[in-house]
Amino acid sequence: MNLKRVVVTGIGALTPLGNSVQEYWHGLVNGVSGADAITLFDASKFKTRFACELKNFEPTNFLDRKEARKIDRFTQTALACSDEAVKSAGISKDLVNPDRVGVIFSSGIGGLITFQQEVTEFALGDGTPRFNPFFIPKMILDIAAGQISMRHGFRGPNYAVVSACASSTHAIMDAFNLLRLGKADIILAGGSESVIREAGVGGFNAMKALSERNDDPKTASRPFDKDRDGFVIGEGAGMLILEELGHAIARGANIICEIAGAGASADAHHITAPHPEGLGARNVMLATLDDAGMKPEDIDYINVHGTSTPLGDISEVKAIQQVFGDHAYNLNISSTKSMTGHLLGAAGVIEAIACVMAVKHDIVPPTINHFTDDPGLDPRLNFTFLKAQQRIVRAALSNTFGFGGHNASVIIKKYSA
Repeated sequence: MNLKRVVVTGIGALTPLGNSVQEYWHGLVNGVSGADAITLFDASKFKTRFACELKNFEPTNFLDRKEARKIDRFTQTALACSDEAVKSAGISKDLVNPDRVGVIFSSGIGGLITFQQEVTEFALGDGTPRFNPFFIPKMILDIAAGQISMRHGFRGPNYAVVSACASSTHAIMDAFNLLRLGKADIILAGGSESVIREAGVGGFNAMKALSERNDDPKTASRPFDKDRDGFVIGEGAGMLILEELGHAIARGANIICEIAGAGASADAHHITAPHPEGLGARNVMLATLDDAGMKPEDIDYINVHGTSTPLGDISEVKAIQQVFGDHAYNLNISSTKSMTGHLLGAAGVIEAIACVMAVKHDIVPPTINHFTDDPGLDPRLNFTFLKAQQRIVRAALSNTFGFGGHNASVIIKKYSA
C-alpha cells in the first residue's frame, strides 16, 4: 500500500511540571521533581501521602464555572491541553475541513473522582437514589474526546482507546494509522488522567504499586535505582496534533517532527506484573521498528516506561538489550517518570511529547533520583542519570506498558522533505 506520511504540527501539555509545553520541557531538562504532599484530599491515614499533582490548575481560567461543574477533572485537563495544542498548530474549523479533523483521546480510568463522589453521597444518604444527572456523562472515559470535538467543532473520527497505562500511546497509534490510510487530514491524539483521590491512591496502595517514601517525596520516583519501591502517581494531560504531510504542507503548517511507526503487543502473562524476560516489550519494539522500516541502529533515544517498580524496570531493560544488541550501549535511555510521576492513561502522550522535544532540541531529558546502582542492570547502559545530555537525536522510541499486559510504542523522528 502507498501509505501517507504523518507529521506533528501542534502540541499541548498539562503536567505536574507545568501547565504548558514550555514549562513541562523546562522542568524536564532541569531535572525538576513534580512530587509533593497530596493536597487534593486528606491522605494522612494512607500508606502513600504524596503524589505528582498539577500546580495552580484552575479550570475556570478557560471554562465557565457552570460548565466546569458538569465535567470531571480528567476532562477539564483534556480541554485545557487541547486549547494549547490547537493554537500551536494554527488550526480552526474555519481554516480546515472540520469533517476531516478527528479526535482520538484516551484515559486509563476516566472519571473516578466523579464516581467516588456520587457513590459516597449515595452510601451516606438514606437510600433514596439522588444522583447528579451529569454523573454518567462526567464519568465515562470517552467523554473527553467528545468534549474536545464539541469545543473545537471537529467532526472527524472520534473515540477513546483504553489499555490502562498504554492508552494514550494506542491513541497516537490509531491516529497515525487512520491518517496514513487517508481517513482524515488531522487528528488530535492524546490522553488525560486525574485519579489522585481516596479511591485512586487507596486502590494502588492495596496493590503495593506505589512508593511509600513519605519522608522524601521528591526523590521517591527512582527508576533503575537499587532501592526503588514503586511508582509515584501523577495527573495531567497531553495532546499531539497529527497531520497528513501533504495537508500540512498545503496549509503552510509548522512541521515539528514526523511519526515514523507504531506497534502493539501483549504479554499474555499476568494482570499486573510484566513478563519476566520482557517478551511483550521486546515484541512491541520489534513491531514498531518494522512498521517504521527502521533498524535498531537508527534509534538514538528511548523514553522507557520505567515506572520505578522492582520488576518492571528490569524486564524492560532485558527487552531493550534483546532488541538493540550492542547498539544498546550507544543509546540514551531515560525515564521522565522520575520527574512527572506516572500519569497512567496520559503517560504515553506526555512521554511522546518528551521525545518530540528531544528530537527538536537534540537534548535527552534525564532520569533523576539515582543514588545506588542496581546490580541487576548492565552498568554500560546510559540511563542519562541526574542531568540532561546534549546529542543529536535523529529518532526516539517511546515505550508504554499497561496492566493487563498491553504494550504500545511509537517512533518519532526528525522531519525531512
